[in-house]
Amino acid sequence: MAVNKKSLFEEEDILLSEFAKALGHPARIAILKELAKRDECICGEIVEVLPLAQSTVSQHLQELKKAGLVQGKVSGVKSCYCINKVNFAKLVQVFGSAMKEIVLTNDKIKCC
Repeated sequence: MAVNKKSLFEEEDILLSEFAKALGHPARIAILKELAKRDECICGEIVEVLPLAQSTVSQHLQELKKAGLVQGKVSGVKSCYCINKVNFAKLVQVFGSAMKEIVLTNDKIKCC
């Protein structure tokens, strides 16, 4: 049985990797951009602007929701989604922090 060593890493690195996994498809980036244009968005409206089937958009929304980047509610046959601003701000913070650390560390290293 494989041992999960994820817990051996820093909490912010784990969080960043989970956000990155959720952002790992261009459709999810497009969904976030579309949601950013509105206060709230019904799934059907997202489908109208993306070249994907409704079921595919729903799967991508679920991945973004699982990562906490969007929040949503089901009202009858309609699903409404919006960006989770608290978690999105956390994404920006941990990404910026990690990239700053990588850049500062890289400046000190002489590469081959």
